[in-house]
Amino acid sequence: MKAILIGATGLIGRALLNALLLDDSFSEVKVLTRRTTGVKHEKLIEEIVDFDQIKVSGIALNSEVLFSTLGTTLKTAGTKERQWEIDYDMQFNTAELASKAGIKKLVLLSSAGANAKSKVFYSRMKGELDEAVQNLNFEQVSIIRPSMLAGKREEFRWMEKIFTPIMYAFSWVPGIRKFRPIKDVIVAKAMINAAKNQEKNYAVYELQGVFDLAK
Repeated sequence: MKAILIGATGLIGRALLNALLLDDSFSEVKVLTRRTTGVKHEKLIEEIVDFDQIKVSGIALNSEVLFSTLGTTLKTAGTKERQWEIDYDMQFNTAELASKAGIKKLVLLSSAGANAKSKVFYSRMKGELDEAVQNLNFEQVSIIRPSMLAGKREEFRWMEKIFTPIMYAFSWVPGIRKFRPIKDVIVAKAMINAAKNQEKNYAVYELQGVFDLAK
């Protein structure tokens, strides 16, 4: 397969890019990015993109699968409006272009608890995107909703630093284990397996389901 990846400079995006480049099932990996990844590989094609202008960019999207891991925090974005533009608009607009270009599969990184009817801004934003991409012209859509992410980020997130050890400590408790932190490489493996093996037109993998998908 040929793959397109957006969000390659984030925690999951970096792990996914490395995994795709090592996977013989993928002959080409095209990264659309706001800044260079710094990665060099014979299978990698890197294209610097202004996602605010993605609809009129004229970018060639000729692959079998789109992996979408783009996202930011409210602190980094500065406002909820800008976070919505990055987490929702940029991903949806790219997915819409990909579906119109004939890409068959979308694998979208979402978040545990995503719900279009949630009163929590972040959860509602993710839930609305999960629902919106169902209406695009993909043959298959896979929604990945992992628990708290574990891995080496470029940016410091104090909540993850505090709560990740706590969640690991209580992961043996029945009913809580499914909320245990999940490493970036496991999420990346789950996303690749979704692209390779999913048979349903639309599937959501959440919490323990992401761990199971990565096996």
